[in-house]
Amino acid sequence: MTIEIRADDVAGGEEILTGEALAFVEELHRRFDARRRELLRARRDRRERIARGEERLDFLAETAEVRAGEWRVAPPPPALADRRVEITGPATPAKMAINALNSGARVWLADLEDACSPTWANIVGSIRNLRDAALGALAHTSPEGRAYALRDDLRRPTVVTRPRGWHLPEKHVLVDGERASASLVDLGLHLVHTARPLLDRGDGPFYYLPKLESHLEARLWNEVFAFAEERMALPSGTIRATVLIETIPAAFEMDEILWELREHASGLNAGRWDYLFSIIKVFRDAGPEFVVPDRASVAMTAPFMRAYTELLVQTCHRRGAVAMGGMAAFVPNRSDPEATAVAIEKVRADKAREAGDGFDGSWVAHPDLVAVCREVFDGVLGDRPNQLDRQRPEVRVAAEDLLDVASAAGRVTEAGLRTNLSVAVAYVAAWLAGNGAVALHSLMEDAATAEISRSQVWQQLRHDVVLADSGRRLTPELVREVLDEEVEGLRAETTPERFAAFTEPAARLVAELCLADDYADFLTLPAYELLE
Repeated sequence: MTIEIRADDVAGGEEILTGEALAFVEELHRRFDARRRELLRARRDRRERIARGEERLDFLAETAEVRAGEWRVAPPPPALADRRVEITGPATPAKMAINALNSGARVWLADLEDACSPTWANIVGSIRNLRDAALGALAHTSPEGRAYALRDDLRRPTVVTRPRGWHLPEKHVLVDGERASASLVDLGLHLVHTARPLLDRGDGPFYYLPKLESHLEARLWNEVFAFAEERMALPSGTIRATVLIETIPAAFEMDEILWELREHASGLNAGRWDYLFSIIKVFRDAGPEFVVPDRASVAMTAPFMRAYTELLVQTCHRRGAVAMGGMAAFVPNRSDPEATAVAIEKVRADKAREAGDGFDGSWVAHPDLVAVCREVFDGVLGDRPNQLDRQRPEVRVAAEDLLDVASAAGRVTEAGLRTNLSVAVAYVAAWLAGNGAVALHSLMEDAATAEISRSQVWQQLRHDVVLADSGRRLTPELVREVLDEEVEGLRAETTPERFAAFTEPAARLVAELCLADDYADFLTLPAYELLE
């Protein structure tokens, strides 16, 4: 075996990094990593063709028969038929995993990607917690003596694990001296340790697949799943996947993505920040019509966002797959009940819009919001597990509808600039400290927030915008000035030691990414090199 671990020992490592698990990860790498790298090159090549005007983002002519055909994905297993409320969050620390499992949600999205800072301790700890959860044995006692345990009086959520995306490496796992795919590391370790106990519980190894940009990337996941099932003697179709449609290229290939995964597919999800981040990334060299206004002002009711979500519901239901709505990221503030009540009503209205549009369920980030989301979807679904019968034949979405970013109401403001820079630095600092899910300004933020925040600043600089509230032209000098001010504001919120160890490196990274001539496709790639 030529796989090696380049990391110090971490808690639980001897339980998770077994010979069987590492051999399986090595086998996945040898079979699939070369194709993964080819697909990442294809992403970059396509983006460059779009930038040069040689290709227009559109529905694919070569897959028209797939879109026109009458076919459906495999029927959902019982554990995935009713997903009216899903709670999201990291799988470590254990107390957060236990809180999610005790939340009363139908599904827990156990996140190894955007809500997880990928320290080696966090990755290994996440797999260990997911194994213990599958065994019904997850428990934790805090240093203060507080005990956390799984409740027996509640239906536990079905666990759907989100591995890291195709673009991410795992620097602590080397095969023949090269970094393994983080996706394959996460999947391999998770399957070895949880597949059998999950099946014994009547669940299964279920996954959320992030950041896909084409049906060919979905095809690779399907090949991985089919191989894993054969290798582990699992019944065909045991593994099920829900795909996050959080990139603009993927929005044009929803049918094709479901087709490629059809034996293993269970649904699609509509993201928000990652979707806007992708629009900026793909069209960063395009005209001012693609400049996204302050992110807080881009509602899901914007015409181009409505086109995306309605097409998703229509596509899913035509193919027998569930359509999952977006995140309610609000974190209730018990010290301010009036503000909390106003925010919860906004969450309720957002979930009501989704349920009314035909979504089968939606996401929340905090246990206190589970009841709100469930109440809204209960009112629409009643005793039905979903609303797949709602086909939405009236929906007509053309390419120009998905690309009509200019239809978004809102402005680019200095207030938005300050928020973007402050939140990006605060989040990256927490991420460098090992925390991937961070409460900022009463919102639970993850890596997608930092990505859209720094991307907006880069794009606005590129297009020489004038800030609507101050009348100032956005320049590199102004970005540095505002960034310095916001970083000084963050200084008071932490200790001098943590400020020097995490906030200052985060500020340097955010400045580099915002002010660079060339756009970095993912913030998390250079940030990863700063992690232990």
